[in-house]
Amino acid sequence: MTGGPLVVLVGPMGSGKSTVGALLAERLGVAYRDTDADIVAAQGREISDIFVDEGEPHFRELERQAVATAVAEHTGVLALGGGAVLDPGTRALLAGLPVAYLSMDVEEAVRRVGLGAARPLLAVNPRRQWRELMEARRPLYTEVARVVVATDERTPEEVAQAILDALELKDV
Repeated sequence: MTGGPLVVLVGPMGSGKSTVGALLAERLGVAYRDTDADIVAAQGREISDIFVDEGEPHFRELERQAVATAVAEHTGVLALGGGAVLDPGTRALLAGLPVAYLSMDVEEAVRRVGLGAARPLLAVNPRRQWRELMEARRPLYTEVARVVVATDERTPEEVAQAILDALELKDV
Protein backbone atom coordinates (compact mmCIF):
# COMPACT_ATOMS: atom_id res chain seq x y z
CA MET A 1 0.00 0.00 0.00
CA THR A 2 1.30 3.45 -0.82
CA GLY A 3 0.31 6.40 1.32
CA GLY A 4 -2.24 6.42 4.07
CA PRO A 5 -1.80 5.36 7.67
CA LEU A 6 0.38 2.37 8.53
CA VAL A 7 -2.18 1.31 11.16
CA VAL A 8 -5.64 2.70 11.99
CA LEU A 9 -7.11 1.91 15.41
CA VAL A 10 -10.86 1.81 15.98
CA GLY A 11 -12.91 0.73 18.97
CA PRO A 12 -15.00 1.99 21.84
CA MET A 13 -13.97 4.64 24.33
CA GLY A 14 -11.56 3.23 26.86
CA SER A 15 -10.37 0.37 24.65
CA GLY A 16 -6.82 1.72 24.72
CA LYS A 17 -6.56 3.30 21.27
CA SER A 18 -4.48 6.24 22.53
CA THR A 19 -2.13 4.21 24.72
CA VAL A 20 -1.70 1.36 22.23
CA GLY A 21 -1.43 3.80 19.33
CA ALA A 22 1.45 5.66 20.96
CA LEU A 23 3.20 2.34 21.73
CA LEU A 24 2.73 1.10 18.16
CA ALA A 25 4.06 4.35 16.72
CA GLU A 26 7.14 4.14 18.93
CA ARG A 27 7.77 0.50 18.03
CA LEU A 28 7.29 1.17 14.30
CA GLY A 29 9.34 4.38 14.32
CA VAL A 30 6.48 6.51 12.97
CA ALA A 31 4.30 9.37 14.20
CA TYR A 32 1.09 8.89 16.19
CA ARG A 33 -2.07 10.90 15.52
CA ASP A 34 -5.47 10.91 17.22
CA THR A 35 -8.46 12.47 15.46
CA ASP A 36 -10.12 13.39 18.77
CA ALA A 37 -6.97 15.37 19.69
CA ASP A 38 -7.08 17.01 16.24
CA ILE A 39 -10.67 18.15 16.91
CA VAL A 40 -9.82 19.47 20.38
CA ALA A 41 -6.83 21.37 18.99
CA ALA A 42 -8.80 22.84 16.07
CA GLN A 43 -11.81 23.81 18.17
CA GLY A 44 -9.90 24.95 21.25
CA ARG A 45 -12.21 23.05 23.59
CA GLU A 46 -12.98 19.58 24.83
CA ILE A 47 -15.22 17.17 22.93
CA SER A 48 -17.67 17.04 25.84
CA ASP A 49 -18.09 20.83 25.51
CA ILE A 50 -18.77 20.54 21.78
CA PHE A 51 -21.46 17.92 22.52
CA VAL A 52 -23.09 20.16 25.13
CA ASP A 53 -22.82 23.43 23.19
CA GLU A 54 -23.59 22.28 19.64
CA GLY A 55 -24.84 18.72 19.86
CA GLU A 56 -23.74 15.35 18.58
CA PRO A 57 -24.55 15.99 14.87
CA HIS A 58 -22.18 18.99 14.82
CA PHE A 59 -19.45 16.99 16.54
CA ARG A 60 -19.91 14.07 14.11
CA GLU A 61 -19.40 16.45 11.17
CA LEU A 62 -16.20 17.78 12.74
CA GLU A 63 -15.13 14.17 13.32
CA ARG A 64 -15.88 13.16 9.72
CA GLN A 65 -13.73 16.02 8.44
CA ALA A 66 -10.92 15.27 10.91
CA VAL A 67 -10.82 11.59 9.89
CA ALA A 68 -10.81 12.41 6.16
CA THR A 69 -7.93 14.85 6.65
CA ALA A 70 -5.93 12.46 8.83
CA VAL A 71 -6.40 9.49 6.48
CA ALA A 72 -5.24 11.65 3.55
CA GLU A 73 -2.24 13.17 5.35
CA HIS A 74 -0.97 10.76 7.98
CA THR A 75 1.37 7.85 7.25
CA GLY A 76 1.94 6.62 10.81
CA VAL A 77 -0.41 5.20 13.43
CA LEU A 78 -3.86 6.79 13.53
CA ALA A 79 -6.48 6.42 16.27
CA LEU A 80 -10.09 7.34 15.56
CA GLY A 81 -12.74 8.43 18.04
CA GLY A 82 -15.13 5.73 19.21
CA GLY A 83 -18.02 6.93 17.06
CA ALA A 84 -16.10 7.73 13.88
CA VAL A 85 -17.28 4.50 12.22
CA LEU A 86 -20.91 5.68 12.41
CA ASP A 87 -20.34 7.74 9.25
CA PRO A 88 -20.72 5.72 6.01
CA GLY A 89 -18.19 7.96 4.27
CA THR A 90 -15.63 7.28 6.98
CA ARG A 91 -16.23 3.53 6.68
CA ALA A 92 -15.68 3.81 2.93
CA LEU A 93 -12.42 5.73 3.50
CA LEU A 94 -11.19 2.94 5.78
CA ALA A 95 -11.84 0.21 3.20
CA GLY A 96 -8.58 -1.49 2.34
CA LEU A 97 -6.59 0.20 5.11
CA PRO A 98 -4.85 -1.78 7.87
CA VAL A 99 -7.52 -1.23 10.53
CA ALA A 100 -7.35 -2.90 13.94
CA TYR A 101 -10.50 -3.02 16.08
CA LEU A 102 -9.68 -3.00 19.80
CA SER A 103 -12.54 -4.85 21.45
CA MET A 104 -13.48 -5.26 25.12
CA ASP A 105 -16.46 -6.39 27.18
CA VAL A 106 -18.68 -4.16 29.29
CA GLU A 107 -17.03 -5.00 32.61
CA GLU A 108 -13.63 -4.02 31.24
CA ALA A 109 -15.15 -0.84 29.81
CA VAL A 110 -16.63 0.18 33.15
CA ARG A 111 -13.35 -0.54 34.89
CA ARG A 112 -11.37 1.54 32.40
CA VAL A 113 -13.77 4.36 31.63
CA GLY A 114 -15.29 4.59 35.08
CA LEU A 115 -18.76 5.71 35.96
CA GLY A 116 -18.05 9.40 36.45
CA ALA A 117 -15.74 10.10 33.53
CA ALA A 118 -16.44 12.98 31.16
CA ARG A 119 -17.93 10.80 28.43
CA PRO A 120 -20.98 12.60 27.02
CA LEU A 121 -22.63 9.47 25.64
CA LEU A 122 -22.42 7.62 28.97
CA ALA A 123 -23.82 10.28 31.27
CA VAL A 124 -26.77 8.21 32.55
CA ASN A 125 -26.59 4.47 33.37
CA PRO A 126 -23.16 3.88 31.80
CA ARG A 127 -23.38 0.08 31.66
CA ARG A 128 -26.67 0.04 29.78
CA GLN A 129 -25.62 2.88 27.51
CA TRP A 130 -22.27 1.25 26.75
CA ARG A 131 -24.03 -2.01 25.84
CA GLU A 132 -26.46 -0.12 23.58
CA LEU A 133 -23.64 1.81 21.91
CA MET A 134 -21.74 -1.42 21.32
CA GLU A 135 -24.78 -3.20 19.88
CA ALA A 136 -24.97 -0.41 17.28
CA ARG A 137 -21.22 -0.01 16.71
CA ARG A 138 -19.75 -3.53 16.96
CA PRO A 139 -20.90 -4.51 13.43
CA LEU A 140 -19.40 -1.27 12.08
CA TYR A 141 -16.07 -1.80 13.85
CA THR A 142 -16.00 -5.35 12.51
CA GLU A 143 -16.90 -4.16 9.00
CA VAL A 144 -13.91 -1.81 8.76
CA ALA A 145 -11.39 -3.99 10.62
CA ARG A 146 -8.76 -6.14 9.03
CA VAL A 147 -8.01 -7.57 12.50
CA VAL A 148 -9.87 -7.69 15.81
CA VAL A 149 -7.77 -7.66 18.97
CA ALA A 150 -9.39 -8.26 22.35
CA THR A 151 -7.94 -5.96 24.99
CA ASP A 152 -9.56 -7.56 28.05
CA GLU A 153 -6.98 -8.52 30.68
CA ARG A 154 -4.10 -7.62 28.37
CA THR A 155 -1.45 -4.98 28.85
CA PRO A 156 -1.08 -2.25 26.23
CA GLU A 157 2.22 -3.88 25.25
CA GLU A 158 0.48 -7.23 24.67
CA VAL A 159 -2.22 -5.55 22.58
CA ALA A 160 0.39 -3.67 20.52
CA GLN A 161 2.28 -6.92 19.88
CA ALA A 162 -0.94 -8.70 18.86
CA ILE A 163 -1.63 -5.94 16.32
CA LEU A 164 1.92 -6.08 14.95
CA ASP A 165 1.64 -9.86 14.59
CA ALA A 166 -1.86 -9.79 13.07
CA LEU A 167 -0.97 -7.10 10.52
CA GLU A 168 2.46 -8.66 9.93
CA LEU A 169 4.26 -5.42 10.73
CA LYS A 170 7.84 -5.34 11.95
CA ASP A 171 8.89 -3.00 14.72
CA VAL A 172 12.12 -1.02 14.43
